[in-house]
Amino acid sequence: MIKNNLAVLMAKKKLKIVELHRLTGISTNTLSGLYNEKTNMISFNTIDKICKALNCNVGELFEYIEYSK
Repeated sequence: MIKNNLAVLMAKKKLKIVELHRLTGISTNTLSGLYNEKTNMISFNTIDKICKALNCNVGELFEYIEYSK
Protein backbone atom coordinates (compact mmCIF):
# COMPACT_ATOMS: atom_id res chain seq x y z
CA MET A 1 0.00 0.00 0.00
CA ILE A 2 1.27 3.48 -0.82
CA LYS A 3 0.66 6.12 1.85
CA ASN A 4 1.03 9.79 1.16
CA ASN A 5 2.44 12.09 3.80
CA LEU A 6 1.11 15.36 2.43
CA ALA A 7 -0.75 16.24 5.64
CA VAL A 8 2.37 15.59 7.74
CA LEU A 9 4.62 17.64 5.45
CA MET A 10 2.14 20.50 5.33
CA ALA A 11 1.78 20.48 9.12
CA LYS A 12 5.55 20.71 9.56
CA LYS A 13 5.58 23.80 7.33
CA LYS A 14 2.34 25.14 8.83
CA LEU A 15 0.72 25.34 5.38
CA LYS A 16 -2.96 25.22 4.63
CA ILE A 17 -4.44 23.73 1.46
CA VAL A 18 -5.22 27.20 0.07
CA GLU A 19 -1.61 28.28 0.59
CA LEU A 20 -0.29 25.16 -1.15
CA HIS A 21 -2.74 25.85 -3.98
CA ARG A 22 -1.28 29.35 -4.38
CA LEU A 23 2.26 27.94 -4.47
CA THR A 24 1.53 25.14 -6.93
CA GLY A 25 -1.53 26.06 -8.98
CA ILE A 26 -2.99 22.64 -8.13
CA SER A 27 -6.74 22.80 -7.51
CA THR A 28 -7.90 22.85 -3.92
CA ASN A 29 -10.12 19.83 -4.67
CA THR A 30 -7.10 17.79 -5.79
CA LEU A 31 -5.03 18.92 -2.80
CA SER A 32 -7.89 18.21 -0.41
CA GLY A 33 -8.30 14.69 -1.80
CA LEU A 34 -4.58 14.03 -1.37
CA TYR A 35 -4.48 15.63 2.07
CA ASN A 36 -7.37 13.46 3.26
CA GLU A 37 -6.00 10.35 1.50
CA LYS A 38 -9.10 9.99 -0.67
CA THR A 39 -7.21 9.97 -3.99
CA ASN A 40 -6.27 6.81 -5.88
CA MET A 41 -4.21 8.43 -8.65
CA ILE A 42 -1.80 11.34 -8.98
CA SER A 43 0.09 12.68 -11.97
CA PHE A 44 3.86 13.10 -12.12
CA ASN A 45 3.28 16.79 -12.77
CA THR A 46 1.31 17.14 -9.54
CA ILE A 47 3.98 15.24 -7.57
CA ASP A 48 6.65 17.49 -9.06
CA LYS A 49 4.80 20.69 -8.10
CA ILE A 50 4.15 19.49 -4.55
CA CYS A 51 7.76 18.40 -4.03
CA LYS A 52 9.05 21.75 -5.30
CA ALA A 53 6.66 23.75 -3.11
CA LEU A 54 7.38 21.69 0.02
CA ASN A 55 11.09 21.31 -0.75
CA CYS A 56 10.85 17.55 -0.33
CA ASN A 57 11.57 14.47 -2.39
CA VAL A 58 9.17 11.78 -3.57
CA GLY A 59 10.32 9.42 -0.80
CA GLU A 60 9.23 11.94 1.80
CA LEU A 61 5.88 12.54 0.14
CA PHE A 62 5.05 8.85 -0.33
CA GLU A 63 5.96 5.70 1.52
CA TYR A 64 5.34 2.04 0.90
CA ILE A 65 3.65 0.14 3.72
CA GLU A 66 3.40 -3.59 3.31
CA TYR A 67 -0.22 -4.67 3.31
CA SER A 68 -0.99 -7.73 5.40
CA LYS A 69 -4.23 -9.64 4.99
